[in-house]
Amino acid sequence: MQTASAPSDPLLSELRSIVGSAAVIADGDRSKYLVDARGWFSGAALAVVLPKTVEEVAAVVKLAAREGLKVIPQGGNTSMVYSSVPDDADCAIVVNLSRMNRIREIDREASVAVVDAGCVLASLHDAAAEVDRAFPLHLGSEGSAQIGGLAGANAGGTGALRYGNMRDLTLGLEVVLPNGEILSDLNGLRKDNRGYNLNHLFIGAEGTLGIITGAALKLVPQNRTNAAAFVALESPQAALELLGRVQDRFGTSVNAYELLSGNQIALCEEFTEAASPFETQPDWAVLIEISDPAPDAPLKDRLENLLGEEFEAGRLIDAVIAQNGAQSAAFWHLRHAVTEANVRAGYSTTLDASVRVSQVPEFITRCSEMMRAEFPGVHPLVVCHMGDGNVHFIALFRADEDEGADRQAVINRIQELGNGLTVEIGGSFSAEHGIGRKLTGELERLTDPARYATLKAVKMLFDPNGMMNPGVIFPEPGQA
Repeated sequence: MQTASAPSDPLLSELRSIVGSAAVIADGDRSKYLVDARGWFSGAALAVVLPKTVEEVAAVVKLAAREGLKVIPQGGNTSMVYSSVPDDADCAIVVNLSRMNRIREIDREASVAVVDAGCVLASLHDAAAEVDRAFPLHLGSEGSAQIGGLAGANAGGTGALRYGNMRDLTLGLEVVLPNGEILSDLNGLRKDNRGYNLNHLFIGAEGTLGIITGAALKLVPQNRTNAAAFVALESPQAALELLGRVQDRFGTSVNAYELLSGNQIALCEEFTEAASPFETQPDWAVLIEISDPAPDAPLKDRLENLLGEEFEAGRLIDAVIAQNGAQSAAFWHLRHAVTEANVRAGYSTTLDASVRVSQVPEFITRCSEMMRAEFPGVHPLVVCHMGDGNVHFIALFRADEDEGADRQAVINRIQELGNGLTVEIGGSFSAEHGIGRKLTGELERLTDPARYATLKAVKMLFDPNGMMNPGVIFPEPGQA
């Protein structure tokens, strides 16, 4: 078994013989691969390996299994829960899939794309657009997030209200199992009832059951007409009620319905180049996007009529409708500036709660009251995919108000309180970020014992030796 702090020459030689000398990084600055995207978690590895093909991945995994090494699958390393970097045990191989970035096939008639796991999301957007199709998953990190990682985390994004998350958008996967065998299901079939749906096990598994190396994905028609508006409201309850009326009027043409607290918008203005569309900052605002494949759909006029009716009824404080693509892009720039603004403003922790859409106002109110009661200096921020019930409740402590508290203890307590509330009202404390290493204790604490035991049984079935991304979802012995 290879467990030394530096890999042996024979092991390195064998890895190089598999993927090439330039694709094995055993020394020098490897922080790109060993530190998470926010710089909060770092680990160690014997080597970082960058395979080019599924066959190379399989050979690396077989070698790791023979030598008793851990394997850490890694894509764009954009994880919010530390699932894409190793721990500090120094007996792991990081398998980074960034060189596996091919778009293998775009089938316009079938509306199917088959891509490598290392394909960057933005690249898939561009390739689909060339044949007048779209892959409808969008998020702030789409310039770096990779398809394999998105599938591993079952990512959602801003369009989940209309199109669903990665599980809904995936028709099949190619996966290297912990024994090095290749399980391939890339036919792109819309219907396939040959027993259990194995693809769904790997989606959301965060690399703990195998390494996703390819995916067959659903494409949709390009939307040729779009309308967007930023609406100021008094409360999350008012936003919920408006959502129902927007859906009544536009049905499945509603692309996104994003709720932001006014103090979050103010932070974006203070710490980034994003600008609020409102002259007076409201307490709450919703970004609405409507779209349709028809080139002449009168969406802007219809949205303007609806919002006019709402304003006349006294249910809106203000509304700004995008007059062109540039203004719509500015709206989305503000929405996606959240992470940058909060990092610059201070330190924070984010709850990734999923509740029924009807429970979103209750959750926000109770969570805010709970956090303020225990932490008077906290700034509760809300960024919510309201249409699908995913509330990112952010507890932020500004750097210019820092009182020197034990940050990790504060973060742990906030997670404990917020996650407990989520489960109390019947929700999930992991909507789209996953469990990673961050929430393993919460999973065990807050999950029904029968469910937790079943999850562990699945892990043991696929990975009895615990080599695939150990410490993710289920804690390793002694893991903090």
